[in-house]
Amino acid sequence: MGPTLPIPDIIKDRLSVPVVAAPLFIISHPELTLAQCKAGIVGSFPALNARPIEQLEEWFDRLTTELADHAAANPQAKVAPYAVNHIVHKSNTRLQEDLALTVKYKAPVVITSLGAVPEVYDAVHSYGGIVLHDVIHDRHAHKAIEKGADGLIAVATGAGGHAGTLSPFALVQEIRQWFDGPLLLSGAIANGGAVLAAQAMGADLAYIGSPFIATQEARASDAYKQGIVEGKAADIVYTNLFTGVHGNYLKSSIVAAGMDPDNLPESDPSKMDFGSGGGSKAKAWRDIWGSGQGIGQVDAVVPAAELVDRLAREYAAAKQKICG
Repeated sequence: MGPTLPIPDIIKDRLSVPVVAAPLFIISHPELTLAQCKAGIVGSFPALNARPIEQLEEWFDRLTTELADHAAANPQAKVAPYAVNHIVHKSNTRLQEDLALTVKYKAPVVITSLGAVPEVYDAVHSYGGIVLHDVIHDRHAHKAIEKGADGLIAVATGAGGHAGTLSPFALVQEIRQWFDGPLLLSGAIANGGAVLAAQAMGADLAYIGSPFIATQEARASDAYKQGIVEGKAADIVYTNLFTGVHGNYLKSSIVAAGMDPDNLPESDPSKMDFGSGGGSKAKAWRDIWGSGQGIGQVDAVVPAAELVDRLAREYAAAKQKICG
């Protein structure tokens, strides 16, 4: 194992295991985010999950207050900061309003997707927050850092939601040739050994999403959670039909929606729709279930803290085995 790479001060020494929970569209909300942070990993949520926008201010207020109170009452505990995710794309008509609330409540970590915009980074930096930008190619990584992002999330093949197609080895290696700042890795990471493997190949932190769908706090239907429990890597379909951007989805939900997962048409990328304003694809967001390929590790619906505890135990055991 090589030397540990820099972890941002805003996160450093506040983690029970080096993990950031990915923001899950529709599913992540304060109950899940708080449970993740209190368990010692960075919990996150998409700003667009709070609807109407007035609810976003309520969420920021609750997260800020409750995490501060919990940390004060448990001074020995690892209490991680939270992160908010913004879709930086013209289809997101709420971005400026959401960003204003982000600045008002000084969200410690901001995750940006589908667009690198200096004004967003400047707004977060104005109060001392950090921005992590998710990328699926090295060229996207260069652009994000050039425009002011603090760190990168390398979204490799097998990740849930809007995933890339590159091997995690290839993607991390290419980014590490020129970037020595904070780097997270996403893509089918579902146990503590995989977290350690991500660090061994050059990432600082693992970025984990799909296993948290099958937690008690997740805002997902029982059928969705059960689909995660029962699913394997072979049950994941990669398509751009539902949003205009390629992503991974549970085959069973596509079948249930009356479509043939082996013969899906291509979508027009110029008509991206991420549910920010409802529209014709709002039903797809509800009925088509995103998931990564790592769900074969998930065998039950459990509290989020129990999942984090498992990851921490597995991580420690893997580290002991490899590093002695």
